[in-house]
Amino acid sequence: MDVPTLHSRFLVDVLPRIRQDTRVTGVALAGSIAGGHSDIYSDVDLIVVIDDDAFDSVMKERLTLIGSWAALVAGFTGEHVGEPRLIITLIGPPLLHVDFKFVRTSDFAERIEDREILWDRDGGLGDSLAEHPPTTPAPDLQWIEDRFWVWVHYGATKLGRGELFEFIGFLGYLREAVLGPLAAARVGATPRGVRHLESVAPDETRDLRATLCGYDRQDAGQALLACVKLYRRWLNDTGAVIERRRHAEGLAVQYLHDVIGRAS
Repeated sequence: MDVPTLHSRFLVDVLPRIRQDTRVTGVALAGSIAGGHSDIYSDVDLIVVIDDDAFDSVMKERLTLIGSWAALVAGFTGEHVGEPRLIITLIGPPLLHVDFKFVRTSDFAERIEDREILWDRDGGLGDSLAEHPPTTPAPDLQWIEDRFWVWVHYGATKLGRGELFEFIGFLGYLREAVLGPLAAARVGATPRGVRHLESVAPDETRDLRATLCGYDRQDAGQALLACVKLYRRWLNDTGAVIERRRHAEGLAVQYLHDVIGRAS
Protein backbone atom coordinates (compact mmCIF):
# COMPACT_ATOMS: atom_id res chain seq x y z
CA MET A 1 0.00 0.00 0.00
CA ASP A 2 1.18 3.50 -0.86
CA VAL A 3 0.13 5.39 2.28
CA PRO A 4 0.75 9.09 3.02
CA THR A 5 3.38 9.68 5.69
CA LEU A 6 1.02 11.02 8.38
CA HIS A 7 -1.39 8.15 7.87
CA SER A 8 1.40 5.59 7.91
CA ARG A 9 2.85 7.03 11.11
CA PHE A 10 -0.55 6.83 12.79
CA LEU A 11 -0.99 3.18 11.83
CA VAL A 12 2.49 2.27 13.05
CA ASP A 13 1.79 3.93 16.40
CA VAL A 14 -1.78 2.76 17.00
CA LEU A 15 -1.67 -0.88 15.94
CA PRO A 16 0.54 -2.20 18.80
CA ARG A 17 -1.67 -0.42 21.35
CA ILE A 18 -4.87 -1.90 19.95
CA ARG A 19 -3.35 -5.38 19.92
CA GLN A 20 -2.81 -5.23 23.68
CA ASP A 21 -6.56 -5.52 24.27
CA THR A 22 -7.31 -9.25 24.33
CA ARG A 23 -10.91 -8.59 23.28
CA VAL A 24 -9.68 -7.41 19.89
CA THR A 25 -9.37 -10.26 17.37
CA GLY A 26 -8.10 -8.22 14.45
CA VAL A 27 -7.61 -4.86 12.79
CA ALA A 28 -8.24 -4.00 9.15
CA LEU A 29 -8.30 -1.05 6.77
CA ALA A 30 -11.10 -0.05 4.43
CA GLY A 31 -11.72 2.97 2.21
CA SER A 32 -9.24 4.72 -0.03
CA ILE A 33 -6.12 3.44 1.72
CA ALA A 34 -7.18 -0.20 1.33
CA GLY A 35 -8.20 0.57 -2.24
CA GLY A 36 -4.79 1.99 -3.07
CA HIS A 37 -5.94 5.49 -4.02
CA SER A 38 -5.35 7.56 -0.88
CA ASP A 39 -3.80 11.01 -0.74
CA ILE A 40 -2.89 13.53 1.97
CA TYR A 41 -6.55 14.51 2.32
CA SER A 42 -7.81 10.97 2.88
CA ASP A 43 -9.16 9.80 6.19
CA VAL A 44 -8.24 6.49 7.80
CA ASP A 45 -11.04 3.91 7.83
CA LEU A 46 -9.96 1.56 10.60
CA ILE A 47 -11.96 -1.57 11.42
CA VAL A 48 -11.49 -2.93 14.93
CA VAL A 49 -12.73 -6.51 15.14
CA ILE A 50 -14.06 -7.57 18.52
CA ASP A 51 -14.74 -10.99 20.00
CA ASP A 52 -18.49 -11.55 19.83
CA ASP A 53 -18.86 -12.14 23.57
CA ALA A 54 -17.02 -8.91 24.42
CA PHE A 55 -18.65 -6.69 21.82
CA ASP A 56 -21.30 -5.09 24.06
CA SER A 57 -18.80 -4.17 26.74
CA VAL A 58 -16.38 -2.69 24.21
CA MET A 59 -19.15 -0.60 22.65
CA LYS A 60 -19.73 1.11 26.00
CA GLU A 61 -16.12 2.26 26.31
CA ARG A 62 -15.10 3.00 22.73
CA LEU A 63 -14.15 6.64 23.22
CA THR A 64 -12.09 5.78 26.28
CA LEU A 65 -10.34 3.02 24.38
CA ILE A 66 -9.59 5.26 21.41
CA GLY A 67 -8.20 7.88 23.80
CA SER A 68 -5.82 5.24 25.18
CA TRP A 69 -4.71 4.24 21.68
CA ALA A 70 -4.19 7.66 20.09
CA ALA A 71 -4.12 11.40 20.81
CA LEU A 72 -7.89 11.91 20.62
CA VAL A 73 -8.89 15.51 19.87
CA ALA A 74 -12.63 14.95 19.30
CA GLY A 75 -14.94 12.06 18.52
CA PHE A 76 -18.59 11.16 18.16
CA THR A 77 -20.77 8.23 17.13
CA GLY A 78 -21.99 7.67 13.59
CA GLU A 79 -25.76 7.34 13.91
CA HIS A 80 -26.24 10.27 11.51
CA VAL A 81 -24.75 8.16 8.72
CA GLY A 82 -26.66 5.05 9.77
CA GLU A 83 -23.69 3.37 11.43
CA PRO A 84 -23.87 3.34 15.25
CA ARG A 85 -20.80 1.11 15.42
CA LEU A 86 -18.70 3.95 14.04
CA ILE A 87 -16.72 6.53 16.00
CA ILE A 88 -15.66 9.50 13.87
CA THR A 89 -12.57 11.20 15.27
CA LEU A 90 -9.88 13.78 14.87
CA ILE A 91 -6.46 12.57 16.03
CA GLY A 92 -3.47 14.82 16.52
CA PRO A 93 -1.89 17.25 16.13
CA PRO A 94 -1.11 17.15 13.31
CA LEU A 95 -4.79 16.59 12.64
CA LEU A 96 -5.90 13.38 11.01
CA HIS A 97 -9.48 12.20 10.44
CA VAL A 98 -9.82 8.59 11.59
CA ASP A 99 -13.01 6.52 11.52
CA PHE A 100 -12.94 3.65 14.01
CA LYS A 101 -15.55 1.05 13.13
CA PHE A 102 -16.09 -1.66 15.75
CA VAL A 103 -17.49 -4.94 14.39
CA ARG A 104 -18.12 -8.40 15.77
CA THR A 105 -15.80 -11.13 14.54
CA SER A 106 -18.82 -12.94 13.10
CA ASP A 107 -19.80 -9.83 11.10
CA PHE A 108 -16.35 -8.96 9.76
CA ALA A 109 -16.86 -10.47 6.30
CA GLU A 110 -20.03 -8.42 5.62
CA ARG A 111 -18.79 -5.61 3.37
CA ILE A 112 -19.25 -3.74 0.11
CA GLU A 113 -15.54 -3.45 -0.66
CA ASP A 114 -12.35 -5.38 0.01
CA ARG A 115 -10.43 -4.79 3.21
CA GLU A 116 -6.75 -4.89 4.05
CA ILE A 117 -6.10 -6.95 7.16
CA LEU A 118 -3.37 -5.37 9.28
CA TRP A 119 -3.42 -7.89 12.09
CA ASP A 120 -5.32 -11.13 12.72
CA ARG A 121 -4.97 -12.67 16.18
CA ASP A 122 -6.04 -16.20 15.24
CA GLY A 123 -5.61 -16.13 11.48
CA GLY A 124 -9.31 -16.63 10.73
CA LEU A 125 -10.25 -13.22 9.33
CA GLY A 126 -8.55 -13.78 6.00
CA ASP A 127 -10.39 -17.08 5.53
CA SER A 128 -13.66 -15.36 6.37
CA LEU A 129 -13.08 -12.73 3.67
CA ALA A 130 -12.19 -15.41 1.13
CA GLU A 131 -15.40 -17.33 1.83
CA HIS A 132 -17.65 -14.26 1.61
CA PRO A 133 -16.86 -11.90 -1.30
CA PRO A 134 -17.98 -8.28 -1.05
CA THR A 135 -21.47 -7.39 -2.24
CA THR A 136 -21.88 -4.12 -4.10
CA PRO A 137 -25.33 -2.60 -3.55
CA ALA A 138 -27.13 -1.26 -6.60
CA PRO A 139 -29.46 1.75 -6.42
CA ASP A 140 -33.04 0.66 -5.68
CA LEU A 141 -34.61 2.16 -8.79
CA GLN A 142 -38.19 1.45 -7.79
CA TRP A 143 -37.62 3.08 -4.40
CA ILE A 144 -36.26 6.15 -6.16
CA GLU A 145 -39.02 6.32 -8.77
CA ASP A 146 -41.71 6.04 -6.09
CA ARG A 147 -40.31 9.18 -4.44
CA PHE A 148 -38.66 11.26 -7.12
CA TRP A 149 -41.69 13.15 -8.43
CA VAL A 150 -42.89 13.94 -4.92
CA TRP A 151 -39.44 15.38 -4.30
CA VAL A 152 -39.65 17.45 -7.50
CA HIS A 153 -42.95 18.95 -6.33
CA TYR A 154 -41.46 19.64 -2.90
CA GLY A 155 -38.51 21.45 -4.45
CA ALA A 156 -40.82 23.49 -6.65
CA THR A 157 -42.77 24.67 -3.58
CA LYS A 158 -39.55 25.91 -1.99
CA LEU A 159 -38.64 27.65 -5.21
CA GLY A 160 -42.07 29.25 -5.39
CA ARG A 161 -41.75 30.62 -1.86
CA GLY A 162 -38.30 31.96 -2.58
CA GLU A 163 -36.72 29.72 0.09
CA LEU A 164 -33.54 29.45 -1.92
CA PHE A 165 -31.20 28.32 0.85
CA GLU A 166 -33.46 25.35 1.53
CA PHE A 167 -33.87 24.77 -2.20
CA ILE A 168 -30.11 24.69 -2.78
CA GLY A 169 -29.80 22.13 0.01
CA PHE A 170 -32.59 20.11 -1.61
CA LEU A 171 -30.66 19.97 -4.88
CA GLY A 172 -27.71 18.60 -2.95
CA TYR A 173 -29.97 15.88 -1.56
CA LEU A 174 -31.11 14.88 -5.06
CA ARG A 175 -27.50 14.57 -6.16
CA GLU A 176 -26.64 12.56 -3.04
CA ALA A 177 -29.64 10.21 -3.02
CA VAL A 178 -30.50 9.88 -6.71
CA LEU A 179 -28.17 11.29 -9.34
CA GLY A 180 -24.86 10.40 -7.69
CA PRO A 181 -25.76 6.71 -7.25
CA LEU A 182 -27.09 6.55 -10.81
CA ALA A 183 -23.90 8.16 -12.11
CA ALA A 184 -21.72 5.68 -10.22
CA ALA A 185 -23.79 2.74 -11.44
CA ARG A 186 -23.31 3.89 -15.05
CA VAL A 187 -19.56 3.31 -14.75
CA GLY A 188 -19.71 0.23 -12.53
CA ALA A 189 -18.54 2.04 -9.40
CA THR A 190 -19.89 1.51 -5.90
CA PRO A 191 -22.73 4.03 -5.29
CA ARG A 192 -21.71 6.42 -2.49
CA GLY A 193 -23.70 9.55 -3.03
CA VAL A 194 -21.42 11.95 -4.89
CA ARG A 195 -18.17 10.79 -3.32
CA HIS A 196 -15.27 10.44 -5.77
CA LEU A 197 -17.53 11.09 -8.77
CA GLU A 198 -15.04 13.55 -10.28
CA SER A 199 -12.49 10.75 -10.57
CA VAL A 200 -14.67 7.68 -11.22
CA ALA A 201 -17.33 9.22 -13.49
CA PRO A 202 -15.90 12.34 -15.16
CA ASP A 203 -18.44 12.43 -18.00
CA GLU A 204 -21.39 12.18 -15.61
CA THR A 205 -19.77 14.80 -13.40
CA ARG A 206 -19.75 17.24 -16.28
CA ASP A 207 -23.46 16.60 -16.78
CA LEU A 208 -24.12 17.18 -13.08
CA ARG A 209 -22.72 20.71 -13.26
CA ALA A 210 -26.07 21.78 -14.74
CA THR A 211 -27.74 20.83 -11.43
CA LEU A 212 -25.78 23.50 -9.55
CA CYS A 213 -27.17 26.98 -9.04
CA GLY A 214 -26.50 30.31 -7.41
CA TYR A 215 -28.82 32.35 -5.23
CA ASP A 216 -31.20 33.19 -8.05
CA ARG A 217 -34.72 31.87 -8.69
CA GLN A 218 -34.37 31.41 -12.43
CA ASP A 219 -30.97 29.77 -12.05
CA ALA A 220 -32.42 27.51 -9.35
CA GLY A 221 -35.40 26.51 -11.46
CA GLN A 222 -33.17 25.55 -14.37
CA ALA A 223 -31.03 23.46 -12.04
CA LEU A 224 -34.04 21.42 -10.92
CA LEU A 225 -35.13 20.97 -14.54
CA ALA A 226 -31.61 19.68 -15.22
CA CYS A 227 -32.06 17.16 -12.38
CA VAL A 228 -35.28 15.97 -13.99
CA LYS A 229 -33.63 15.67 -17.40
CA LEU A 230 -30.67 13.69 -16.06
CA TYR A 231 -32.87 11.44 -13.97
CA ARG A 232 -35.06 10.56 -16.93
CA ARG A 233 -32.09 9.87 -19.20
CA TRP A 234 -30.02 7.89 -16.75
CA LEU A 235 -33.00 5.85 -15.57
CA ASN A 236 -33.94 5.01 -19.16
CA ASP A 237 -30.35 4.03 -19.89
CA THR A 238 -30.46 1.36 -17.16
CA GLY A 239 -33.06 -0.61 -19.09
CA ALA A 240 -34.54 -1.63 -15.74
CA VAL A 241 -38.12 -2.87 -15.62
CA ILE A 242 -39.84 -0.84 -12.91
CA GLU A 243 -43.27 0.71 -12.50
CA ARG A 244 -42.93 4.27 -13.73
CA ARG A 245 -45.06 6.88 -12.00
CA ARG A 246 -45.99 8.66 -15.23
CA HIS A 247 -49.05 10.44 -13.87
CA ALA A 248 -47.09 11.88 -10.96
CA GLU A 249 -44.22 12.75 -13.30
CA GLY A 250 -46.40 14.76 -15.65
CA LEU A 251 -48.15 16.67 -12.89
CA ALA A 252 -44.97 17.41 -10.93
CA VAL A 253 -43.03 18.63 -13.95
CA GLN A 254 -45.92 20.82 -15.06
CA TYR A 255 -46.12 22.27 -11.55
CA LEU A 256 -42.40 23.03 -11.68
CA HIS A 257 -42.77 24.80 -15.02
CA ASP A 258 -45.68 26.84 -13.63
CA VAL A 259 -43.62 27.91 -10.62
CA ILE A 260 -40.69 28.90 -12.83
CA GLY A 261 -43.05 30.88 -15.05
CA ARG A 262 -44.49 32.79 -12.09
CA ALA A 263 -41.00 33.58 -10.85
CA SER A 264 -40.00 35.17 -14.15
